[in-house]
Amino acid sequence: MAIQPPKLHLNLYWHMHQPDYRDLSTGEYVLPWTYLHAIKDYSDMVFHLEQHPKARVSFNFVPILVEQLLDYTEQLNKDEIRDPLLALLIERDLAGINEQQCRLIVESCFKAHHEKMLSPFPHYQRLLNIYQQVEPIMADGFDFHYLSAQYKVDLLVWYHLAWCGESMRQQSKVIQALMQKGVLFTLEDRQQLFAEIKSTISGLIPRYKALMKRGQIEITTTPYYHPILPLLIDFSSAKDAMPDAPLPEHALYAGGASRAKAHVIAAQQYHQTIFGELPKGMWPAEGGVSHAALSLMAEHGVKWAATGQGVLANSLIKSGENVVDKHQYLYEPYRVTNGKDDILCFFRDDHLSDKIGFEYSKMHSSDAVKDFISNLESIRSNNPKKPKVVSVILDGENAWEYYPYNGFYFLKELYEALVNHPDIVMSTFTDIVELKKSGHFPTTPVLPQIAAGSWVYGTFSTWIGDKDKNAAWDLLCEAKRVYDNVIHTLDAEKQTACERQLAICEGSDWFWWFGDYNASDSVKSFDQLYRRNLINLYELLGQSVPDSLYKAISEGGGDSENAGTMRRGQDA
Repeated sequence: MAIQPPKLHLNLYWHMHQPDYRDLSTGEYVLPWTYLHAIKDYSDMVFHLEQHPKARVSFNFVPILVEQLLDYTEQLNKDEIRDPLLALLIERDLAGINEQQCRLIVESCFKAHHEKMLSPFPHYQRLLNIYQQVEPIMADGFDFHYLSAQYKVDLLVWYHLAWCGESMRQQSKVIQALMQKGVLFTLEDRQQLFAEIKSTISGLIPRYKALMKRGQIEITTTPYYHPILPLLIDFSSAKDAMPDAPLPEHALYAGGASRAKAHVIAAQQYHQTIFGELPKGMWPAEGGVSHAALSLMAEHGVKWAATGQGVLANSLIKSGENVVDKHQYLYEPYRVTNGKDDILCFFRDDHLSDKIGFEYSKMHSSDAVKDFISNLESIRSNNPKKPKVVSVILDGENAWEYYPYNGFYFLKELYEALVNHPDIVMSTFTDIVELKKSGHFPTTPVLPQIAAGSWVYGTFSTWIGDKDKNAAWDLLCEAKRVYDNVIHTLDAEKQTACERQLAICEGSDWFWWFGDYNASDSVKSFDQLYRRNLINLYELLGQSVPDSLYKAISEGGGDSENAGTMRRGQDA
């Protein structure tokens, strides 16, 4: 008689993250991505879980994203908008705006995946066609007032309509009416759209909390400003997976271990404040782990963490184990210990995660879901005596603009197929931890050695080891040296402001964008914001700003997949 394999446990883990887009010296948002992803992706993702109450997944909310979502909520409720693009949506007199505001509209409002977010809307496409016709004229010296106020009104409205999630479009009569109207939008139209945006953003955190409180989802956190803990602690950890990689001129980030600890503690405290309980698990920024980083999390009560498949393979090789067949090692968590504290570590299935991130957008939703389920069934049947835990981990916001209808029908059909499958159990990571405690699974293997790395290729190559990335680290190291020399001379209020500004500079996002992989426009935006943050730090410290911070670090010029916002876990 054939052995019936145990049911497969699927951990779907959606990572929600945006860096701090504010200039802390002014409080103004420099880039609009937080509120745009809020109305498009964060709203759609919670909607799907509300519609499928039997589905169980995990969400990771980085504290600095939650902080910005709540900041936008406060702005919207007080009608004190500090995001210049959002403010222009309800500007009464678009004929009277200045050249800089005109430029902001036309340079921002075509930034979307044209095939899925612009071309499907004929009125929006016509606005692009007009701009392409007049752009050469403006390049010859004409200013942006060449385009009429009504053109800018319509462009602002269509940009925001295109960024509305599919759940908003299907539920909001206001949005439906505006899309049907299509042209010649009025101030009243814009105000109605603004009210829909306000309602959606204000309701996001309460909606996720409601799902958490009824036990349908688990919400976890990341070290506060999304720093890569192993690199803060020790640059040389990059050598584990990249032995020949050049490193920054500074041998280490001074005081990095204490800074890493501060990010972990701050994240836990903020999460408890917002969600009413301490997070049981943590997604370390970029899945960046080392033995020191995992030990740090374990010492502060984190029960589980997750990272990439490549990290596990490298760690097993380092431990002298065989990694020929992933079915023999990937689909279970491992225990990592420092002799005092233990933490359970889960590892991402790169193949399935990258299919959602990069491949299924090109397929009909039904075919994509069938392929995903078929892959899970194949994993379950391989080595049938062994229970399997499959961890599928990816961005919860960046993939969907490449799908028709923001991935609405793919996600709808995916959740329906999973909750109705007789042999697949949708789980959270803490579910697995508890099942382990109860003896439901065999003894958890111990991972003797940890090869430091991230979810991208199992290395830190996305953030260090490149000339431009290393230069950015050196600028931060020098700023930290000045910080350490000066911080004790400042009063408590100024110290708090400086520490916050430093923490922002330590985030991983700046280093992600540097180098020749990404497009020039994106690199320029993040380069400018990173240097602005470092300049703000020097000014808060009362120190002169180095000339090097007024020069670009990186120019980019690549043609990265999915606009560079996502990477594959393994080289394609």
